Amino acid sequence: MAAGRALRLVVPLLAAAVVLELAAAVWPQPQVEGYPPGRGRCLLPPRRFRFAYAAGSAVGPGCAVLEAAFQRYWALLFAAARPTENEPPWGMPCTQLLVFVATPGCDGFPSLDSKESYKLSVLEGSLLLSADAVWGALRGLETFSQLVGRDENGTYYINKTEIVDFPRFPHRGLLLDTSRHYLPLRAILETLDVMAYNKFNVFHWHIVDDPSFPYESFTFPELSKQGAFNAMTHVYTASDVQTVIEYARLRGIRVIAEFDTPGHTLSWGPGAPGLLTPCYLGKDPSGTYGPINPILNSTYQFVTSLFQEVSAVFPDFFLHLGGDEVDFTCWKSNPKIRAFMKEMGFGEDYKKLESFYVQRLLDIISSLGKGYIVWQEVFDNGVKVRPDTIIHVWKENSIPYMEEMANVTKAGYRALLSAPWYLNHISYGQDWMAAYQVEPLKFEGSPEQKDRVIGGEACMWGEYVDVTNLAPRLWPRAGAVAERLWSNATIRDLQDAYVRLADFRCKLLRRGVQAQPLYIGYCENEFGGF
Repeated sequence: MAAGRALRLVVPLLAAAVVLELAAAVWPQPQVEGYPPGRGRCLLPPRRFRFAYAAGSAVGPGCAVLEAAFQRYWALLFAAARPTENEPPWGMPCTQLLVFVATPGCDGFPSLDSKESYKLSVLEGSLLLSADAVWGALRGLETFSQLVGRDENGTYYINKTEIVDFPRFPHRGLLLDTSRHYLPLRAILETLDVMAYNKFNVFHWHIVDDPSFPYESFTFPELSKQGAFNAMTHVYTASDVQTVIEYARLRGIRVIAEFDTPGHTLSWGPGAPGLLTPCYLGKDPSGTYGPINPILNSTYQFVTSLFQEVSAVFPDFFLHLGGDEVDFTCWKSNPKIRAFMKEMGFGEDYKKLESFYVQRLLDIISSLGKGYIVWQEVFDNGVKVRPDTIIHVWKENSIPYMEEMANVTKAGYRALLSAPWYLNHISYGQDWMAAYQVEPLKFEGSPEQKDRVIGGEACMWGEYVDVTNLAPRLWPRAGAVAERLWSNATIRDLQDAYVRLADFRCKLLRRGVQAQPLYIGYCENEFGGF
């Protein structure tokens, strides 16, 4: 029965697939897309085609971000072209895409305030991409690349089109967990490529957690020596981290590192003696450890030194400080902590002890000139945080996540949504549809509250994910989240989305990405890795 229902959904879509030949689909859907009267095509001769800077552009030759992008996109578009291929036999060839950027700046990093809007005009013999900043030009180049087709004769073309586009939300992220399973550097870089194809702009690097500490710290080298799965092979060196940051920058992607405390820190213990709380069984230590010990001055000296390093290594203004799922059992068992609780007048309320730690941590991060994102428990437990704190909503069970979004924004904080987008949760069938149908602003609240929602993140937690299944589990499912965060709120039609996402998935295969199928069907270019 289930298969029959799915077939009924898909049959009308197959007929619609013909439309793709008439008008190449773009994922995520642009805000405004128009077709000039008379339609028609512009032919692209691979040997002569080039990207160039328009007259008056504030950036030009030597702009690292765009020069690298021009090379990438030329290869993506024309790598399959035969060197001896004839020039287009008919029609007006378009030999260059002119790129105009209004404001200078090629050496900086993208930020929450980056301008990503662009306009793309494909007219008779004229291709123009204009953007406020290089980050918008990158988004426009991706759209351009998706519009280019190839006919049965091998001729490349692009249909006449005019696009005005910009993101709905400024923070469109993807979380990867490199603690539960180590992800090789190449897998992270390949993920950044596909993020750029989907117009994601934040890589949330959940780099360490209970199982392992793969980040090589130059301040505390023992952390990875003792805490990584393998200190030689399963670590991210300083060079690796810089490679990720620069690779992401060239694609307009921010790298936000998460060092989650005071819980989720068991891997820190072996390399930082005295940092974690010794657990007790009755009057004697049990030999096990719990969260970071919040009552020692040495803890705050350690945390200050570590985050000084992290703040210098990761250039983004924001750090993710975690703060979720703190288990109080060990704290409750420790006589010194119980005595501290009494001395501080905390009674038996261990949330107050957690807040004591988190507030001191936030003061440290503020003193380092950084902003911070925290998981929702920090807000739920009443920790005093700065007004500019970003609260990351991830829970689905305690109260409905939309109620949490309403509470967070009503309190004046900016919010990020991840609760409905845990892509590590898999199910039989087309589960991308549930992710696609989420509306981040569907909660009771004022327009001001809605404005405080800065976006969201798809999360890929690593309990059951490593390099062998990362790409097919992510793609194209994460694309559903990408479109929800980029495109207009009115873009919701599942049938239309299916056609475009299936087409986009075929493009990903052609680009060498092992993106899993949405449903029954085929691609003209199947995955070439086998």
